[in-house]
Amino acid sequence: MPFDQWLEERLDKTKQAGLYRQMRTMQEAPQSSMLVEEKRQLIFSSNDYLGLAGHSRLIDAAAEVLREFGAGSSGSRLLTGNTVWHEKLEDRLAAFKQTEAALLFSSGYLANIGVLSSLPEKEDVLLSDRLNHASIIDGCRLSKADTVIYNHVDMDDLREKLEQTVSYNRRFIVTDGVFSMDGTIAPLDQMMELAARYEAFVIVDDAHATGVLGESGRGTSEYFGITPDVTIGTLSKAAGTEGGFAAGSKTLIDFLLNHSRPFIFQTAVPPASCAASVAALQIMEKQKERREQLMTYVTRVKRSLTNLGFQLTGDETPIIPVLIGDVEQAGRFTKKLEEQGIYAPAIRPPTVPAGESRIRLTVTAAHDSGDVDKLITAFHEIGEELNLI
Repeated sequence: MPFDQWLEERLDKTKQAGLYRQMRTMQEAPQSSMLVEEKRQLIFSSNDYLGLAGHSRLIDAAAEVLREFGAGSSGSRLLTGNTVWHEKLEDRLAAFKQTEAALLFSSGYLANIGVLSSLPEKEDVLLSDRLNHASIIDGCRLSKADTVIYNHVDMDDLREKLEQTVSYNRRFIVTDGVFSMDGTIAPLDQMMELAARYEAFVIVDDAHATGVLGESGRGTSEYFGITPDVTIGTLSKAAGTEGGFAAGSKTLIDFLLNHSRPFIFQTAVPPASCAASVAALQIMEKQKERREQLMTYVTRVKRSLTNLGFQLTGDETPIIPVLIGDVEQAGRFTKKLEEQGIYAPAIRPPTVPAGESRIRLTVTAAHDSGDVDKLITAFHEIGEELNLI
């Protein structure tokens, strides 16, 4: 069978299942309202939680360093790609996360793969939450260690799995801090207690918590008042830039620098992006009102949609999943939202389990009260039209 014919047949199956994906074209810089393929839409699907991606301070910082250092980094950090701005950012990240050191990766995905594929050894085991992000799942698959799955944020099940894995040399508990498709917060305080009792290490991916949770936006560690062995994060969410990182002890960072293949062999992020990230971290620390405004919107949207009769999941985070269930019904809901000028694509399998298709809403500090009003009104009208409420 010809190569393309084989691929077309596989794509046909994807289309028949209602799971065919296509990219949409954004025609403006990230903001609460954008042109999406010539049509003005309110954006309620962005991970730019604090509205920093288009902030003038970040743009100015990047532009200044862009002129001085150029558009690219020219190589990996261990060759020609390391600059003073990479080191400044790592110092800021370590201070922000209150750890001894930090190491910058080119993305959060690579940070997860880099940590999980290099730390555990043979005869070790990774205990991974059932709903962990794809980057954690792939990191576990690349690891030399075995992987055991525990039920989502179920500490009783985690305890049982810890008791069942006592024969392994080392045990690593790995979890998202905030789960990207469900909006739930991992109970890290309980997890740390279990880790201490069973002599396990804790690795937390704080991608969706950094900048959002905690008094100063430092993430789940600050939110719970705990310190995991390894904190992984990204700058592509609340910070509004790009790149990922791992934070922890100086020994951990030295180990990753020498053993993490995605760090060693990946071209470094451009210095201009590092400068923008430094500016973002400064804003996060000093402008608490952005988080307060964000959480006000979160509370309002969740309360309103719940009162209307929608089924929501998650905790008090900017990720607000509205469960629809059926794939086609979720697609219809998304199209009707777009007709009302609201962009919030449906999330379908395999990103979420079969039967759990949803509208993954996210609110940001860049929205205003009128935007939130429009969102709630649209959900009310469409929910009634589709007999969902």
